[in-house]
Amino acid sequence: MRLFRIVFVCTFITLCAFSHIAAADANDVVINPNKPVVTVNGVNVTQGELNAIMKPQLERLSQQVPPQWQEQAKKQLQQQVLEQKIIETLLDEKIEEAQITVSREDVNDQLVEIASQQNLSLPQFKNLLATYGQNIEDVKSRIEKGLKYQKIFEASWDGKINITETDAKKYYNEHMSEFQNDLQVRASHILIKPDTSDPDVPEQLAKTQARQNAEQILQQINQGADLAELAKAHSDCPSSERGGDLGYFGKGKMVQPFEQAAFGLNVGQVSDIVETNFGYHIIKVTDRKEPSVTTYEQAEDSIIQKLTSARQDELAQQYIADLKANANIVYHMNEMTQQQQTLQQ
Repeated sequence: MRLFRIVFVCTFITLCAFSHIAAADANDVVINPNKPVVTVNGVNVTQGELNAIMKPQLERLSQQVPPQWQEQAKKQLQQQVLEQKIIETLLDEKIEEAQITVSREDVNDQLVEIASQQNLSLPQFKNLLATYGQNIEDVKSRIEKGLKYQKIFEASWDGKINITETDAKKYYNEHMSEFQNDLQVRASHILIKPDTSDPDVPEQLAKTQARQNAEQILQQINQGADLAELAKAHSDCPSSERGGDLGYFGKGKMVQPFEQAAFGLNVGQVSDIVETNFGYHIIKVTDRKEPSVTTYEQAEDSIIQKLTSARQDELAQQYIADLKANANIVYHMNEMTQQQQTLQQ
């Protein structure tokens, strides 16, 4: 499903990823919103359309970028959004020509898959969307369109992908470091964060109260209570819904105090209170994977899938480039001419 994410990521996740540099005041971009910025094969894209996409990012982060960087950040974001709107307009034209449809069931299945790829439940994913000014129905619409785009791409690469066993073996031999597996542990934890919501409560007092809460929970675990059940009830980490399970991780993936404690535990052992910048943790190691090498036979399917996805991406990008090369794209502002040059570099 990597190809679908090319389009979906460009329309939602990519904008969120770039939003850390795009923090100008949202009012600054409202300049004649009905004015066409670009016309693509006779279809106008207006400044208002670009503003509507940019507004959540600009509003949410307007206080997080120094004023001297804001104008340049706004231009960079607008360039990203403009490029995406051009691509969408061209693809929408192809969808209409081919009369492509997708089912509601396919949309819902894809929504669940996207959430699971982020290790999130559906409610957690909805909360994440809300932080970026999105709602679930808007995202479902984007998913529906993305699945339609995928069908276009699938037709464009028909007969052009043939990854062989020879290709897979060559990749394995040239990328051996990818198949060296370091020591990993699987751990569950309970996180108790200091409650700093009340400005009248000193920070140190909030930390003391949080540690006391953690110590009470640890005492229950030492007396035989189940850490997973206590995590569901008390942990302030999103992993609480999974009983605190963090899955497998290697060294360098967690903050140092957490990592040091986790890798120092035996399977089944529970830590004392571990303090990090997130709060107070109680950690239980549930499994360990010793260093190993993944054999070619074990890796073959995933390598073929990886090479296939890479080829699909390449063909999709080429398809988009061909659409743009053969399209009638007219920019209506002097600034857009500069942006066009930037986007084509």
